[in-house]
Amino acid sequence: MKLAMIGTGKLGSALLAGMLSRGVLAPEDMGLLSRDPQKTGRAAERFGAPVIGRGDLATAEYILLCVQPGAFQEVAAWAGGHPAGYISTLAGVTTGALRQRLGSGRVVRAMPSLAATIGRSQTALTATPGAEAAGDLAFARGLFGAVGDTYDIPEALFDTFTGMSASGLAYTAVFAEALADGGVRMGLPRPLANELAQKLLVSSGELLAERPHPALLKDEVCSPGGTTIAGIRALERSGFRASVMDAVEAATRRGHELGRGEPETETGDS
Repeated sequence: MKLAMIGTGKLGSALLAGMLSRGVLAPEDMGLLSRDPQKTGRAAERFGAPVIGRGDLATAEYILLCVQPGAFQEVAAWAGGHPAGYISTLAGVTTGALRQRLGSGRVVRAMPSLAATIGRSQTALTATPGAEAAGDLAFARGLFGAVGDTYDIPEALFDTFTGMSASGLAYTAVFAEALADGGVRMGLPRPLANELAQKLLVSSGELLAERPHPALLKDEVCSPGGTTIAGIRALERSGFRASVMDAVEAATRRGHELGRGEPETETGDS
């Protein structure tokens, strides 16, 4: 078995969808395992990969952990100690903690996002020396590179990467919802407002990719005394920039807390 995946929740399913649709691994090369047998069964039926038991982990070349950080100690108790290379997507759980709990020097830490389902995830990667020497980091680059872009990031910046990039999908969704609500407040039908907000974010991303700095796009759209600069002034008056920066900071700090073992509200699969 090339890869055993522990955890078939939202993130695990997103990774499965991306990897299998892009042919990185075939279903028969994988095995699925979860603390929730019903959830695992549904994932197996959807993706065509077999359900495995805990004893099968001994035959895996790699073990991918896709559970919530709060479940790590429980999962590590029965998933650790195997000769496989370990790849973890647990937010806030350091390579040091992974090595200690899993009893392995071959550990890769990864932080992808739900954008993996459409091949547009940004994934941070870092690895222990043992994992690099064994080629585990190269394998992880190939695995996550099939579902987006990968970045080798110093571990000290992992929580910041998570707070900005991985969590940023939710910030963007909140902005899109607020934008649509503004259109509805000013008279647009809800379906049209939602569609316009969605398409606006897609086109904005494409335009931003063509420019070296986001401010250039803002300046191009803002004409003197026009409607857009009036809207920008309203955003500035409301502390929009500071609120976004605060969101990244809060998410980063929460990553630090999870790394120290502080409790979370959910302890299931990611």
